[in-house]
Amino acid sequence: MSSLFAESVRTSHASGMPGRSSIRHALTAVAVAAGTAAWSLPAEAHVKWFAPYIVDAAPQPISATLTNVWFWTGIGLVLAFFLATLAVERMAFGKAILSGLDKVSAPLWNRSDDFMRSTTAAFFVAIFAVGGVYLTPDLKTDSELISWAQLLIAGCIFSRRTMPIAAAGIITLWVVALREYDLFHLLDYLALGVGVAGYLVLASSDNPKWRERRFLVLRWGVAIALMWSSLEKFAYPNWFYPLVEEKPFLTFGMPRDVFIPMAGVSEFTMGFGLLWTPLVRRLSSVALLAIFFTAVYPFGRIDLVGHAMIMATLFLVAADPCTKAGVAAPKKVGFALPSLGSLAAVPAGLGVALVVIASSYWGLHGAFYDYDAAKGEPTELTTHSHSKEYPHGPQAKPIAPHSHH
Repeated sequence: MSSLFAESVRTSHASGMPGRSSIRHALTAVAVAAGTAAWSLPAEAHVKWFAPYIVDAAPQPISATLTNVWFWTGIGLVLAFFLATLAVERMAFGKAILSGLDKVSAPLWNRSDDFMRSTTAAFFVAIFAVGGVYLTPDLKTDSELISWAQLLIAGCIFSRRTMPIAAAGIITLWVVALREYDLFHLLDYLALGVGVAGYLVLASSDNPKWRERRFLVLRWGVAIALMWSSLEKFAYPNWFYPLVEEKPFLTFGMPRDVFIPMAGVSEFTMGFGLLWTPLVRRLSSVALLAIFFTAVYPFGRIDLVGHAMIMATLFLVAADPCTKAGVAAPKKVGFALPSLGSLAAVPAGLGVALVVIASSYWGLHGAFYDYDAAKGEPTELTTHSHSKEYPHGPQAKPIAPHSHH
């Protein structure tokens, strides 16, 4: 693979234009890497929406992930895709690809704010109609006031003057949910909520410098949310066993202990890809959209509604022409990411992201919950709760009255 990259780049630089041989080699590199990456991108859904779980159960040690051969296999496949994409992006042919994407996505990008606002309003109308939830399917509530508040948020999105009220409503609902749910549980939805709220505030601003950052904030919120939620597949692989038992076709014939870490790697790395160079993030968004749309068939409308904000953002990331991203000269990208276009920066950046987010996940979970207190209990400590709908999990250990999982 590395020799293929080198040959493609040498041909491009020698001629100054993408010759037929260069284009053929570049397409082969991208196709091979994309194909191997796609093998690690099975359909998935947010497990908390469809299977029982216990948030305060002790997670699997991070060492179990670091010694898992399938975790590193997935990392290798996705790195190959990223490196192939970067190699193509640095050639004239890469610019042609981006130009073609710009032409195809121009109708959507020209109405990007209308699209995002209407999708956000439709999402809040949908969860109002469903009723009994805070912001997302697994945060249940008996309060009718919460449902009506979400309809009010939808109404506030149609005027720029009231969009900050809608943003404040989103954050307020997240805070109110703390009365019934643990903080660590709600961290799953913090980055996305802040991203959408930040978009609404910045989109309503009359200051052009603030307003132009609205999609950047939204993209970062979705990227962090995806990377954070992907760690469940490494910390709690047992949460996914009921889904695999009920829907074995999800694994595409792979053993479940191969499928789960590969799916976790794909979600994390594609989320990471949303923060990288223009072609990487646009292709990452397309791959993620394929995942989410594939998951709608086995999991239904709840999955579509629950992921609506993420999917809307991914459409905009794919459509973004990235006119200020320094496509022609990656080294001129803003001071915060001076080496974004460098091939060596990909494994380094991915490594930093894994260390920061994984250490935060395991560290915060250990700070919030006392695993030692459960060791003396006769009940088996499990990651699943028993229910009539999902009978796979054993009876859960007793949980504190104030916690709602």
